[in-house]
Amino acid sequence: MAQRWANTLADTKGVSLPSKELESILLDVARDVHERYERVRDAAVLRFTALYSASPVGIALADPGGVIVETNPALVRILGRKAETLRGLSIPGLGATERDVESLRDGVAELADHEVSRFRERIKLEHTDGPLWVHVTLARLPGDGEGTVFPVLMIEDVNEVHLLQETLRHQNLHDPLTGLPNASQFDAKLETTLSVGADEQLGLVYLDIDGFKVINDGLGAGVGDQVLRKVAGKLASVFTRHDAFVARLTGDGFAVLMHGHFTPTDIIAMVEEALEELGEPIYLEGQGIGVSASAGIVVKPASDARGELLRAAEIALHRAKEAGKAQWMLFDPELDARDRSRYRLGAVIAGALENGEFSLIYQPTVKLNEPNRIAAVNAGLRWNHPEMGELDSDEFYPLAAITGMTIPLGKWLLTESLAATARWRERFGDAAPDVCVRLPNRLAIDPDLVLLVKEQLDRNQLPGKALRLCTDGTSVLDPRGEVVDSLAILADLGATMVLTVTGTADLELITSHRLPVQHIILSGHVVDALAEDQDEVAARHLRHLIARGRELGLRIGAEGVRTAEHAERLRGLGVIAARGAFVAESATGDDIDELIERHAN
Repeated sequence: MAQRWANTLADTKGVSLPSKELESILLDVARDVHERYERVRDAAVLRFTALYSASPVGIALADPGGVIVETNPALVRILGRKAETLRGLSIPGLGATERDVESLRDGVAELADHEVSRFRERIKLEHTDGPLWVHVTLARLPGDGEGTVFPVLMIEDVNEVHLLQETLRHQNLHDPLTGLPNASQFDAKLETTLSVGADEQLGLVYLDIDGFKVINDGLGAGVGDQVLRKVAGKLASVFTRHDAFVARLTGDGFAVLMHGHFTPTDIIAMVEEALEELGEPIYLEGQGIGVSASAGIVVKPASDARGELLRAAEIALHRAKEAGKAQWMLFDPELDARDRSRYRLGAVIAGALENGEFSLIYQPTVKLNEPNRIAAVNAGLRWNHPEMGELDSDEFYPLAAITGMTIPLGKWLLTESLAATARWRERFGDAAPDVCVRLPNRLAIDPDLVLLVKEQLDRNQLPGKALRLCTDGTSVLDPRGEVVDSLAILADLGATMVLTVTGTADLELITSHRLPVQHIILSGHVVDALAEDQDEVAARHLRHLIARGRELGLRIGAEGVRTAEHAERLRGLGVIAARGAFVAESATGDDIDELIERHAN
């Protein structure tokens, strides 16, 4: 080649050197270029070899068929295997599972057949100590001949990262205290189960530990945590059928989700077994800790809506707790329909009060030796509902207690009652009766009761003696308020204190708590027993209460008196005043005006 170029150049105009000399010069240039190329190539090979050897990424060079011919130290270290055991293996043979082997086989095939630049995936490779999570990259290296491809395998050890991710994922989906699935995983499981639908049944159980606060406050949060772990273990050991999924939803609340072909009886049997198991004492630090739980059970088709299912479980659990705890309740659709109607009623009490749908209703109390003489009128509330008509207090006061409307209703009752009393006094003078207001329990324990009563007395320019306040034993014993102190202050203001008595225990509260009570009202069975005839046992009990009342210097009345004969029997035993159907079940403000006017004349 040098000779050919020398002859060509020698034959070129302007060149004075002979071809032999030119050939020598060209050969020198060629040798220099070749030497420089050799140096660059050798340097590139050295750099590649150094990079190949020092790389923290594991690298395996393979022949066109995917058989490993060389490995770098990082690959040996990552896989914990000797280099000689890796040479001769096919790249897919490094996979830890059949799925991993198949992934690598597909990657090698894609490089050869589809001219992809690289293949990357997270898989498990076989390690001497077991499967190892790695990021695998397969790339193409050009071969010696045209179209020849040499696969190169590169792996990065991500086992610790993968385990950390799995740990974080587990923590995100599991309760750290009990190890059970948490509320998030429960929601996901429920969604998945509902999406299956089909003709299967779905069972949902909500469980709440009864009185867990007693354990936590009495023995400490550490013991409480141990109890929760024990409870979780017991639930997991009992609920093992029907693909049961046990989760911890709240502090002491658990849920069990099941699906398959079963009946409510099947689920109830497991719930009863769980409650019995939980009833066994848990021994911690030498103490046998008793645990009971309430459970709400729902069994519905798996095609039902998620919201309805959860609501049904909550309602069933709520009923179990209301019924006395330590028991289960199965969701009843008919009962639920009735409850929905009641709860709708309770939800609109505030609006009804603001819109003037409540009115005062009265029950006159008369002296039994002078039935035409009104001693007092008992004021109560009536709801004039636009759709359901007239509703008595026993139909809405329980709902008001749930919705927090008891105090607003009680304040309205007191305010309107005293305003009516002021009108009667202005119109009838001394013939106007006192008004007696039965304090709802929540109002009786309210710390602002004294201030409220005084404000209303002052606003209507009434003396304290114009008001009788009636309470009962439940309110007196309620630990949430200072009922006794409030009654004492109100008595000092001149208000008359009245206690409803159903038995000896109520009567003895007067001495044991030094209640400033002047009147008692006999109520309940002790009065009802004498409605039809002279019940000697009831009469003896009543005589004992009356005798004890007289010893305490109390005026004694009765409520719930049905007929004149009933009233006469009570009068014969020493009751001096009464109210009930024998006078009037209820009366409006106009009715009371008429009665006062008639009795005043």
